[in-house]
Amino acid sequence: MNNILVPIGTSPDSHQTLQYAVDFASNFGAQIYVMDVFNVTTAVGSLANVEEKVAKSSKEHLKEVIDQVDTKGVEIKLATYNGDIIDGLKSINKELGIDLIIIAPKSNDIQEELYLGNTSGRIIKQTEIPTLIVPKGTTFKPVKKILTAFGSGILKRSSILTPLIMIKNKFRSEVSLLLVKRPGYTEDDLKVNTALMDLSSQLTITENGTTYLGVTEYFQKEHPDMLCVFRRKRGFFKKLWEKNTIPKSEFFVKIPLLVLSVKKD
Repeated sequence: MNNILVPIGTSPDSHQTLQYAVDFASNFGAQIYVMDVFNVTTAVGSLANVEEKVAKSSKEHLKEVIDQVDTKGVEIKLATYNGDIIDGLKSINKELGIDLIIIAPKSNDIQEELYLGNTSGRIIKQTEIPTLIVPKGTTFKPVKKILTAFGSGILKRSSILTPLIMIKNKFRSEVSLLLVKRPGYTEDDLKVNTALMDLSSQLTITENGTTYLGVTEYFQKEHPDMLCVFRRKRGFFKKLWEKNTIPKSEFFVKIPLLVLSVKKD
């Protein structure tokens, strides 16, 4: 794990997410890119240096956030992008190769309607980069127990598991596998990828309406430090992936959530 990207928005709590990312990265010898996105369109006849000024202001904002964290010797680089955040993420990923994105959910408050807001929801939905969603204010601690939940054991590429494997190996984490049989499941869904099985000697099979319902039922028994799921059309969030925002009434978790992406599934 070499390059970790932390998108920085306007939230006053951005430094908390960055601090978690720094603490996490220090365990892997990874470097961090903090990214800010702005959108400036200069019309004909307008000041040519408007974009330059906004970019400068954006970098100053990033530096202010960085100044609030203990960098612990982790190298932090700045990245700004003029345009849409998804285009920006894809651009920097193409240029550098991003191993993990670390973001915060909309808020931790159960009274707040959304778990993922429009921006964080789009990052999860529209990129294929593994993403770690860290509740605001979470202090980093070694990950000892990981619950990995899925509705199908089919993985077309074992490399999808790389971030999970790296975390498991680094912290000697105990991984539990939870296969949720949902309505309409096939026998193939019950065939668990060998690389996934190699991660754990503990596989639990349960039956529920959705993978998420299966997770909430099993969650209380396991008390994991991290939840890992797969982002695929037939996977964990199912209908939730169809929209950018995710309400807390449909999904809410107070521990770091690792989302691994599965292409063309």
